[in-house]
Amino acid sequence: MTRSFAAALAATILPAAIGFAPHARAEFAACDIPERTVEHLQTQLSSVVVGGNGGLFSPNPNRMWSAVVDRRGRLCSVIRNSDDAWPGSRAIAIAKASTANDFSNNILALSTANLYGPTQPSGSLYGLNNSNPFNPAFLPQGSGIGYVPGGIITFGGGVALYQGGFIIGGLGVSGDTSCADHAVAYKMRQNAGLNGIPPNGVGPKGTDNILYSTTPVVNPATFTHPHCLATDITP
Repeated sequence: MTRSFAAALAATILPAAIGFAPHARAEFAACDIPERTVEHLQTQLSSVVVGGNGGLFSPNPNRMWSAVVDRRGRLCSVIRNSDDAWPGSRAIAIAKASTANDFSNNILALSTANLYGPTQPSGSLYGLNNSNPFNPAFLPQGSGIGYVPGGIITFGGGVALYQGGFIIGGLGVSGDTSCADHAVAYKMRQNAGLNGIPPNGVGPKGTDNILYSTTPVVNPATFTHPHCLATDITP
């Protein structure tokens, strides 16, 4: 084997082996959710961010990243509604989408807000945040489409997506308080008609909606989430 051929072969197989591929290849990779469904969901962001979601920037529109993953965890789309959105929130949005997808199924939908309580010290899911780390190869903007970035986030902003009675993936939103992020994600999913969740959720009225703690310190035996600001809403 010549040195040039060996180098070419390594350049081809090594990225796949470590879960990373150049952006040019990634942009053409597949997603199990139909493109028009993803686009319809992502177009909700621009209208939802002006709808009174609370947060740090209220009454101005929220500055958000929105990410969609399919059931296999592959990144289908990641967008932002403003160039002023926090750069670090891109990876957080992807991780929230992954978390909601990873820990929901056709029997129970768990939003990332629902997971806050049990992942606190002494909670039944304590340590979950360390289970599926985000792949740092996908931190650069423009990377990761069609691949599985992973990541675990257990505060508000991620919801599972349902269509025809079945889970199809996850939506993650980040760019403000976690409470405002949840409100935006929850409204986007509802407006896109991908909110047909199972009826036995741990949130209010059997949903996966955010359930605010009634005490300053969240009880890890509950599926509650702390308040962020006085402007918090339950969507």
